[in-house]
Amino acid sequence: MATRVGGLAAALIAAVLAGPAAALVPAHLVAGFPRGQVILETAGPRCLLIHVYLPASPSQRAQGLMFVEAMDEFEGMYFAHGEPAELVMWMKNTRLSLDMLFVRADGAITTIERNTEPYSMRRISSGGPVVGVLELNAGFASRWRVAPGTRLQVFGG
Repeated sequence: MATRVGGLAAALIAAVLAGPAAALVPAHLVAGFPRGQVILETAGPRCLLIHVYLPASPSQRAQGLMFVEAMDEFEGMYFAHGEPAELVMWMKNTRLSLDMLFVRADGAITTIERNTEPYSMRRISSGGPVVGVLELNAGFASRWRVAPGTRLQVFGG
C-alpha cells in the first residue's frame, strides 16, 4: 500500500511541477494573475488536480472570471480570504455557469452553489464563515462527486 500511495504522491508532485494549463479563453483576461494548484480529495477515493488562477490584487479579485468564455475541465479560480468570514459572490458579467465551492478554515468544503446563472446579480452566500471560494465549470462537482466535506488543499501563489 505504501508504494501505491508513494506513486500517487510522486505523480501529483510531477503534475504540480509541470505547471498549470493555460486554456482559459480569452487568456489575456488573466494575464498577470498568480497561478497555483488545488488538490481535491473526493469520494472514491480519488485526488483531482485543478490548475487555478489566484487573484491577488483588488482589481484581480474584482475581475475574477468576468468575460471568460471557456475553461478546461480541470481549471478554475480560487479566491483566498484569510480570516474566516461569511462571503457573498455574484455572477455579474460572468458568461460561464459555475460551481462555487466554499471552503472552511480546516480545508473542507462546506457549501456548493451548483450551476450558477450567468450574468445574474443574485447574491450567492457561503452560509457561514469560510476562508475561500473555488470556482469551476458548472457540473464539475456532480461529475467528480465533490460534496460538502470534500477536502481541498491549495498550492502556489
